[in-house]
Amino acid sequence: MQQSVTILIIPGLRDHVEEHWQTFLAKKLPHCRTVPPMQTDKLNLEARIDAIEQQLASIEGPVILVAHSAGVLMTVHWAARFTRPILGALLVAPPDLNAQWPENYPTPASLQQLGWSPVPNQPLPFPSILVASSNDYLASLAAATQMAEQWGSRFYNAGDVGHLNPASGYGEWPLAEQLIDALKQ
Repeated sequence: MQQSVTILIIPGLRDHVEEHWQTFLAKKLPHCRTVPPMQTDKLNLEARIDAIEQQLASIEGPVILVAHSAGVLMTVHWAARFTRPILGALLVAPPDLNAQWPENYPTPASLQQLGWSPVPNQPLPFPSILVASSNDYLASLAAATQMAEQWGSRFYNAGDVGHLNPASGYGEWPLAEQLIDALKQ
């Protein structure tokens, strides 16, 4: 009998957002877990990586990681430090720490001081699909393409979909399930 695949959702810095596609996905898919929200030190990369590792330590069997925004950076940092078989990762809308971000976001410089950069740029030790937007305000398409190349990810241009979050009009996002299914193959 084939063991079920567990989906581990890795949210971005805003953690749990009720109308986010990751939240809808977590409610819909069986065998799905979400890295819990940070109670303190929300920008602390080490605490974020430890939270991912704690969740993974409690999961037996195959895992697919589903990360959004800064969750993608957390995933890449986790993969550079820990060894565990991962079936695949869906990396959606990674931010570019070299870009100028809108005022309501932490500055890339503040994240750098907290250890977020440099971002590991070696190939990930598992298959991955990186989804980017042609009009994401946190990363240009060129920057996202470069990240995909560095990490050895299959690249998917989702078009003009902003940051693929509720502010960009995304609650439910059916393509996520299709891309997760592609990682199971």
